[in-house]
Amino acid sequence: MPYATPTTESALSKPITVNSLRKFKREGQKFVCVALYDAPMSAMAQKMGIEVLLVGDSLGMTVLGYDSTIPVTMEQMIYHVEAVKRGNSKSLIMGDMPFMTYATPEQAMQNATRIMRAGAHMVKLEGGAWVAETVRMLSDRGIPVCAHLGLTPQSVNKFGGFRVQGRNEDQAATILNDAKLLDEAGADLLVLECVPTGLAEAITGAVAMPTIGIGAGQGTDAQVLVINDILGLTEKPPKFSKNFLVETASIPGALKKYADDTRSGVFPGTEHTFG
Repeated sequence: MPYATPTTESALSKPITVNSLRKFKREGQKFVCVALYDAPMSAMAQKMGIEVLLVGDSLGMTVLGYDSTIPVTMEQMIYHVEAVKRGNSKSLIMGDMPFMTYATPEQAMQNATRIMRAGAHMVKLEGGAWVAETVRMLSDRGIPVCAHLGLTPQSVNKFGGFRVQGRNEDQAATILNDAKLLDEAGADLLVLECVPTGLAEAITGAVAMPTIGIGAGQGTDAQVLVINDILGLTEKPPKFSKNFLVETASIPGALKKYADDTRSGVFPGTEHTFG
């Protein structure tokens, strides 16, 4: 039997804030994040109770037809953050900092300000110890930050492809130490992408900030998927993704089932994770 199309009873009752996410972590309550790029889907996510929306530079590959996130510009990110904001008044909205827009703390401050003015409640940037000073500067000046470790897509050329990170002891130790440094610097969230399940669990237990996994197992505080993957629109979907539309036959149903399965621990399964 197809998954039932949900009603608006699951809609968010009040705006989600950084404090909301910290409370979820303290109480062991998993929350849900979706990467999306437009006003109609943003409004649908709010109705389906999605707590966090990521306007990711993944739009370079999912919307604009690039082969990586690197060509995405600030103007493109601002355009899509504004669209998502217009469709949603209650989910917490994160906006990605594009490639080479935060190479220095001063540059990061200028560009993060633009993303926040476009409607984001938080900015996201990739990198380990080298961005700690930037995270501290932004946090001290009232700009919430989501950090991103593991497979950081803006470094795809350095990695030699989209590869799992942290599988050997040295890599794992570096990622764990970087997570602690970013936590101490004032980061409010941490995305862990394509890292072994055990490493993601260790990091989640070692930092105060909530963690959001993608290809990182069930041990994180939340999960994120790109809307294209949730709806089966990706020609060659990554291992960590799942098409929820085939089980529901409606876009609202797919979003709701993704959220329900994440909160209950059904998703991700072992087939979506890395050992």
